[in-house]
Amino acid sequence: MQNIEGILFEPVGCLAEFPVEPFQEIAARLFGRRKQASQSGSRSYWHLLNLIESAGRKLEGSEREMVAALEVQAVGASSVYEDVLPALSELKGMGIRLLIASSLSHEAIRRFLEVCSAREFFTAVWSRDNAGGIKAAPLTNAIGGASLQPEGAMFLTDTAEGLKVAKSVGANSILMMNDPDEARRLAQHEPAGGIVSLHELPDFIRLVAAKNAKLVRP
Repeated sequence: MQNIEGILFEPVGCLAEFPVEPFQEIAARLFGRRKQASQSGSRSYWHLLNLIESAGRKLEGSEREMVAALEVQAVGASSVYEDVLPALSELKGMGIRLLIASSLSHEAIRRFLEVCSAREFFTAVWSRDNAGGIKAAPLTNAIGGASLQPEGAMFLTDTAEGLKVAKSVGANSILMMNDPDEARRLAQHEPAGGIVSLHELPDFIRLVAAKNAKLVRP
């Protein structure tokens, strides 16, 4: 793996635990989908993104407002991981560029960063609004906007769909192992690495740099 110069964060499931209900409510209103039992807000979120992508529809007018409002509701009910701010502070001190690359609305991300007091750590924020699309679009714009090489960028995710999106843009995928059983299943998608806490991320990056340094020594 090339040395990591930038990390792309999707707030849902990687910086906080999000509730299931708002994303299921969006799916019900847009597509008439029945709400199903789910223990993961992340899986509900990525399932919704797949539905939107498959339908090939752009959110406009009242639909766009409805989705954004429910996403803001999800932010209000989210639980920010306790290791977020210490890890972001350490990573920024290492000179790593930190970027938000999310399919949430810009308003939802703004509210999230306000809630967790984390805006100062991010050099750029890409949402579906300014990226002009979902899933791969925010990642592609974040990488290009920061003048990063995809192989020098890392995308943090806790779902199979997130791993696939990272692979599609050429970025390294790092699995957030929030659930041990789910993590074992997702390991089959061959992420570049995995962490159980954001506290492990700085050491992971240092380890990659140390291995690369050994390879170039005469």
